[in-house]
Amino acid sequence: MLTPIDTLRAQVTARLAAFERRQVPPAGGVRRAGVTVCVLEDTGGRPYVVVIRRAARGRNPGQWALPGGRADDGERPEEAALRELAEETGVTGVEVAGLLDDFVTDSGFVITPVVAFGGRQEPVPDPREVASVHAVPLERFLAPGVPRWRGELLQMPLGPSIVIHAPTGAILWQFAEVALRGREQRVFDVAQPHWTRT
Repeated sequence: MLTPIDTLRAQVTARLAAFERRQVPPAGGVRRAGVTVCVLEDTGGRPYVVVIRRAARGRNPGQWALPGGRADDGERPEEAALRELAEETGVTGVEVAGLLDDFVTDSGFVITPVVAFGGRQEPVPDPREVASVHAVPLERFLAPGVPRWRGELLQMPLGPSIVIHAPTGAILWQFAEVALRGREQRVFDVAQPHWTRT
């Protein structure tokens, strides 16, 4: 008998398989990165997405993010996303459901978002890179007022004091629309705040 999480995984996988993702072709000088929209289950079996706050030092200090980072030489962005997920949160053995659109950042990266399911695991932040790990219940992505706009800036208010902007906010908005709602949504033209351009 299928559990609710099995049904959700099947729905998300089917929706992503039907989604004609926008892929930025490989080119010289393009910096590639991958992030993981990782769905885990809490002790009650309720699904949530892992969101991190970057450590106070290093790249993008203190910003909200998805686990991920730059692809190493010869590494595909999807591989980088899962490697960074393991390094930053200790989450391993996930099942990839599919990919969202590549997102080109103002800082010169092409980010490939990987949607994956990891069952019941307890994320543990690597303190060298991650200040804290947060569980955002899936229903929060579908709540009224998510997303919201402040002028031209997209905001994803996903919890008390959790407001996420592009590029991460744009990726999470597309995840909510495509994977959870089954709608087509493009986010390549979503404006990025100046503080994310480092």
